[in-house]
Amino acid sequence: MSLKTEKLKTAGKLMLASLLVGVFGGMVGAFFSHLISLVTKVRLSHGFLILLLPVFAVTIVFIYKKLGVLGVGTNDVLKSAGGESPLSPKLTLAIIITSAISHLFGASVGREGAALQIGGGVATVCAKVFKLSENLRQILIRAGMAAVFSAVFGTPFAAFFFALEVVEVGRIHIKSVLPCFMASLSGYGVALLLKAHPERFNIAFAPEFSFEICWKIAVLTILVSVLSIGFCHALRYSTKFAKRIIKNEYLRIVIGGAIIVLLTILVGNQDYNGAGISVIERIFDPNYINPNSLDYSPFAFILKLVFTCVAVAAGFKGGEIVPTLFIGATFGAVVADFFTGMPTDFGAALGMVLLFCGVTNCPFASIFLSLELFSFTKKATKNINTKHKRV
Repeated sequence: MSLKTEKLKTAGKLMLASLLVGVFGGMVGAFFSHLISLVTKVRLSHGFLILLLPVFAVTIVFIYKKLGVLGVGTNDVLKSAGGESPLSPKLTLAIIITSAISHLFGASVGREGAALQIGGGVATVCAKVFKLSENLRQILIRAGMAAVFSAVFGTPFAAFFFALEVVEVGRIHIKSVLPCFMASLSGYGVALLLKAHPERFNIAFAPEFSFEICWKIAVLTILVSVLSIGFCHALRYSTKFAKRIIKNEYLRIVIGGAIIVLLTILVGNQDYNGAGISVIERIFDPNYINPNSLDYSPFAFILKLVFTCVAVAAGFKGGEIVPTLFIGATFGAVVADFFTGMPTDFGAALGMVLLFCGVTNCPFASIFLSLELFSFTKKATKNINTKHKRV
């Protein structure tokens, strides 16, 4: 067999594997998305479940230990895509179950970390089935990440660029472009067929381009940049501190769960538990008026940051991106309302995308995330002080 024929055969095998990763990733991603929506509805309908968080928290550690993947997380998926040891397929099962437990009982976690780990697990299995080389396995891991991220969030182009950018900051892995693109689109298509609900938010007004709006956006960008640095440091140091102070994994997650319960009682509602998508939806809903809710406080982003740091440091599973979007939305809305005079929903949209970019270091994914998440119902307006709701 000639070298050219061998290369074509290898390329064909990789493309077929990428397509199958997209299909299976879309199926698993849709199931996971429906599961998280279901357990979230159950928690919101039965508020007492939050009190059981410390009790059921121990099952998360138990499951990870039983499956032999304790300590394995999103960073390990990224390292595997970058050339380190393969992932255990058991990670997919572990992250699905434990993420559902975390959301059911109110830990402040998201879904993207789970999506990346699920994608990595699916890709690992497919790589073994197709007997791919180490280099091709790394490419397929990226494709799996793109597929499940796309299925869970309903943002295929953002997922495509995210998988290319997130493994190595500042570099795009050219050989992964076509496999990731195929996997992301096929994962998205399968998820839609399975009725997975893509995240979409509507912006009522977009200010008309002007020098004034440019400097106000610049101010918001600088402030969100500072917030992103603070958030990343808070996550990192809170996790290190928790592991140093409480070395036993069972005790650490029980104490973390108890702290979250206490914080929830002090706040007086469950807006800061779980991923927080419902709060983001309120910001973009012009018909929602509830001045007594704490998510209309200028401190909403701080509260969500604290809840998330406690949950992640304790060891609850899910990820930090949806909480990041919550923090960015509430912070952007506050800055727009109190300091710049921009429409609140426009400021919230900017805050979401800017903080996502700052936390993930994925500028192209952030651009496409904004294009896929947001839409406008009214044409741009020069009056940037349009009456709007206060967050």
